[in-house]
Amino acid sequence: MAGGAVIWRGRGARADRLRGWFSALSPRAVDTGLAALVAAAQLWPFAAAGGAGGPWSGWGILVVLGSAAPLYRRRSHPVLVLMVSLAATGSYDYVGEVPAQPVWYAALVATHSVAERSGRWARNTVLAVTVLGSFALASSESGLRMSVLCVAAYALGRAAAAGRAHAERLERERRAEAEKAALAERTRIARDMHDILSHAVSLMVVQAEAGPVVLATDPARAERAFDAIAGAGRDAMVQLRGILEVLDPGRAPQPERTPQPTLADLPALTAGSGLTVECTQTDGSGATVVHPQPGGAARHPLAPHVETAAFRIVQEALTNIVRHAGTGRAQLHLHWQEDRGIVQLDITDDGAATGQRPARSLPSGGHGLINIRERARACGGTAECGPRTDGAGFRVRARLPLLPPS
Repeated sequence: MAGGAVIWRGRGARADRLRGWFSALSPRAVDTGLAALVAAAQLWPFAAAGGAGGPWSGWGILVVLGSAAPLYRRRSHPVLVLMVSLAATGSYDYVGEVPAQPVWYAALVATHSVAERSGRWARNTVLAVTVLGSFALASSESGLRMSVLCVAAYALGRAAAAGRAHAERLERERRAEAEKAALAERTRIARDMHDILSHAVSLMVVQAEAGPVVLATDPARAERAFDAIAGAGRDAMVQLRGILEVLDPGRAPQPERTPQPTLADLPALTAGSGLTVECTQTDGSGATVVHPQPGGAARHPLAPHVETAAFRIVQEALTNIVRHAGTGRAQLHLHWQEDRGIVQLDITDDGAATGQRPARSLPSGGHGLINIRERARACGGTAECGPRTDGAGFRVRARLPLLPPS
């Protein structure tokens, strides 16, 4: 059995090599080889030893070559090739002493090419002539056989055309899916870069504004501000390096990739946001606990991409507060609703309502709230952004799905 398996694998490998070699040939080379093969098959009776009759007419050889040679242009001019092949086939028996053989091969290949590559009018004309010819030659056994074979060649040609059209459609769909996936990946990378840079730059600007003010009166606080600037810059560089590795895997490969942020990283985010963030969580029973680490209590399972989306939503919301709210305080509340299969994130401030003049002249791309909604939608959730209804300030509310219980 083992020896048989080895032989089978060897034959399969040879077949694969043969298919690879054949597929590497150009269409013109294939058609030229096909014409030579048809000519050799039709000329064989002229050269076969012991054949009856002879010497054979040289005109017969020319007729055979004339029926086969046009096949090398069968893809570009299928109808013309068929007409020439049929004319040569019809004149074969009238050019002198020739072997008794049907000169059909070239005409059959040409009929197949017309059915596969010609327009509807040309195809229908060839089919009609073939069918009518079969009735006209019904009294001739060879003529009827020729007509039946032509109909079969036509049917095979149409099947080949349908197969090629199906393959082309699948290829178009594959390319469309690849372009769609590439667009989605570019959009995701653009959102990540926006969130990383906008948060880092906003934090650096805020700390840079605060540092000189307290430099003379509170050097320790000024030192912390400058440390925060350096830390924000380093963190942004690390995260951007991870994105660049995705865009260009050959660029400065690292032994380990930086993991995507999760809810467990929220404490570091809130601590470095430049705001005083009050963090609370509500578990499934409704009990509320003030907690400095919003990822550390009442946890329920979240998919990795949902955790990353939650982190980025909080990050963008805090960045908007730093940029526009004119306040140094914010509230972050996580409500775990296991019965509904969601976690609700509320990020609020008590500063300027939307539409008023920003508190700081910080650059804004105008895509922050759009990114929040798109991130929530991409992982099966929803997000709402707008002024608070219970007082001054702004609210970002996101509802993201929990993993189903195992």
